[in-house]
Amino acid sequence: MSAASWIAAPGVPLRGDIRVPGDKSVSHRAIMLAALADGTSRIEGFLEGEDARATEAIFRRLGVDIETPAPGVRIVHGVGIDGLRAADGPLDCGNAGTGMRLIAGLLAGQAFDSTLVGDASLSKRPMRRVTEPLARMGARIETGEGGVPPLHVHGGAPLTGIAFDNVLASAQVKSCLLLAGLYADGETVVHEARPTRDYTERMLAAFGWPIDFAPGIARLRGGHRLRATDVRVPADFSSAAFFLVAASIVPGSDLLLRRVGMNPRRTGLLHVLRLMGADIVESDAGEEGGEPVADLRVRYAPLHGIDVPEQHVPDMIDEFPALFIAAACAHGATRVTGAHELRVKESDRIATMAAGLRALDVDIEEAPDGATITGRADGVGGGRVDSHGDHRIAMAFAIAGQRSRGEVVIDDTANVATSFPGFLELAQTAGFSLRNG
Repeated sequence: MSAASWIAAPGVPLRGDIRVPGDKSVSHRAIMLAALADGTSRIEGFLEGEDARATEAIFRRLGVDIETPAPGVRIVHGVGIDGLRAADGPLDCGNAGTGMRLIAGLLAGQAFDSTLVGDASLSKRPMRRVTEPLARMGARIETGEGGVPPLHVHGGAPLTGIAFDNVLASAQVKSCLLLAGLYADGETVVHEARPTRDYTERMLAAFGWPIDFAPGIARLRGGHRLRATDVRVPADFSSAAFFLVAASIVPGSDLLLRRVGMNPRRTGLLHVLRLMGADIVESDAGEEGGEPVADLRVRYAPLHGIDVPEQHVPDMIDEFPALFIAAACAHGATRVTGAHELRVKESDRIATMAAGLRALDVDIEEAPDGATITGRADGVGGGRVDSHGDHRIAMAFAIAGQRSRGEVVIDDTANVATSFPGFLELAQTAGFSLRNG
């Protein structure tokens, strides 16, 4: 058994009052824009995970002074929109696809050359989705064979704004182009048939850049400045999702999650779980870091299978591993369509989840853009699954173990630290039966 393994087993009802770590998407963007702003910004609730820290380390290497007075706190001394300096070697994004794609947009407008690299998983992920539209803006970026990292970004290329139809429904592509648009001559416009997350738009507005956006469209012009501002990062909805599903499927559970980010482009899973019969109540709504937040109380409720409405798919793309577990513990069939993007995440999440669920005696039929899961109200079987280094899949099967008919061994769990440091300890606090293998 690998040292980086977990053993999950049926446990007690989940109870407690918890706060999951800060939102990874907001943490990435807060560091980026604070680094380019005029003045000093304070970020609270910064995610101390490997992905967000990789982005932080890159901006340190680009000449930005960043202090860490306490865990989860960063003081960023911005260098201004034109103040970045060339690094002395490749910039390592680790496992962060968000970091690489967004930073590629920013670096396309610099006067110096840069190289972006990543770990073995990131080095297999598609980058032409950003390099091709950036080339239309005038950027010069070389990729590895097949359009994967490393990315060699040539500086000194004048950029021109474009109108782009974002057919992939990818917030990372949209954000990359908007960030390149900060350095472009004229207007950059991104149109989307299916609206995606608007973190970048909200954050740009918070830092004072003139931007117009609404679901399905965002536009801005180059030539402005960013003003330092203080950011409080809300609790990450994707991290909260594992607890929302776990408390929904473990009888007797009653769990309160504090100050969860409720960006409407992020909470598709919430709508889908409610359609399946989940009992999730919002309270104490407010705003943190320009993002809506609320406390979420989730209590056990019997779930039933549904056809997942495709309009919710872009708003829950990172939550599908957790949804697959909810579906496996629901009565009847749950059908997912329109989720092609799951094939090119940290792993092929459809194939990896299907293999893991079959190992736990769950009936699942794959499709190119989704799957049909026929659940059982008594949960899943015991067995052994491999996360293939995908942090969200590892955590999803930790949930499955709480509603299993035997122990579930989850291999290759080290990458959980990329997005949710302390998951094991917090899960145990809430009542999970989960331990290191």
